[in-house]
Amino acid sequence: MSNLSLYLASILIWGSTWIAITYQYGRVAPEVSVAYRFALAAVLLAAWCLLRRLKLRFTRREHGWLALQGALMFGINYVCVYLAEQRIPSGLMAVIFSLMAVLNLVGARLFFGTPLTRRALAGMALGVAGVGIVCLPGAAGPLQVGLDRAGLLFALAGTVAASLSNLVSQRNQRHGIPVVQGNAVGMAYGATFVALFCWAAGRPFAFDLSPRYLGSLAFLSLFGSVLAFGAYLTLVGRIGAGRAGYAMIVIPVVALALSTAFEGLQWRWGMALGAALCLAGNALVLPGAGSRRVADRLEA
Repeated sequence: MSNLSLYLASILIWGSTWIAITYQYGRVAPEVSVAYRFALAAVLLAAWCLLRRLKLRFTRREHGWLALQGALMFGINYVCVYLAEQRIPSGLMAVIFSLMAVLNLVGARLFFGTPLTRRALAGMALGVAGVGIVCLPGAAGPLQVGLDRAGLLFALAGTVAASLSNLVSQRNQRHGIPVVQGNAVGMAYGATFVALFCWAAGRPFAFDLSPRYLGSLAFLSLFGSVLAFGAYLTLVGRIGAGRAGYAMIVIPVVALALSTAFEGLQWRWGMALGAALCLAGNALVLPGAGSRRVADRLEA
């Protein structure tokens, strides 16, 4: 797939997963749903690897890095996201999550020495400003009045964990760990860590057989986990976590549209202006020659 195809797959699938997560709430604890989701996704990916005869053997050191990637990306990240969306609208969660693009660029600079161009810095500033405006009380209409602080903290914690996991994934790919096999093992580790947390915290391993729950679980496991993560992490390996992370700025637009349609999210001035700034930051960084030089260095 071309880089553009990988971007579009990540954007369209993940843009719809935010609203799908809300269909998981009910009889099953959010953390348990996370464990179910990635356990199923790990099984699907492992089956694919067996059919394609892709090797799933890794060294102890590689398992350590995959366990770290799984704990951050498929564990802490999504537990925080599921807990956050119980308290704030899914569209708002997606907008806050777009800060990962900024964190990815900073992390790529700190850990890989990737240069930051003026265009990238300007795009980062616009993205941060856009998210900040959206989070202003009342900017998103009545649903955001009396905004839940715990929800915001969970959203920010999940975003930080996701950004760190992107950097770990980039490191793993640079050391020869394939995306598909790495995801299969990483998701298994993430599901295991979350299941152990649920057991320690006394969360009951209940299950919901309703079409709403089963349909959302299937969509989130196959499309939201297997296909979207495969596309996105392949993009990370090709052009780096910094530039790949800008897909996370377009994703909120899809999520906001769905949140408007299904959650009654109202587009006030803050939401419209914040979303526009996020898109402007994305448009500023991706087409620039400075960004191309960054990608060339990463690919080299």
